[in-house]
Amino acid sequence: MEGNTQNTDNNKVARFLLTFFLGWIGSIIINNTSLKPEGYKCRTLAYFFLSLITFGIYGLVASICNFSFKPGAERNIGYVKE
Repeated sequence: MEGNTQNTDNNKVARFLLTFFLGWIGSIIINNTSLKPEGYKCRTLAYFFLSLITFGIYGLVASICNFSFKPGAERNIGYVKE
């Protein structure tokens, strides 16, 4: 059980780093790897356009929210249920 928790924590850190440093390119990578949360799709266009409009603030907020991602939640910033 503890190994699964460690893997989940590593995924959160990886998603944070990808979205923070690579922005929308990171969200494309997330969508096409095992970093994508099961049952969710990363909102690639939202990362791109909202980060442009907010001068990167949305990307920062969405990156931080990757640490508090809750699979059972109805909504998560930067993700939409598939």
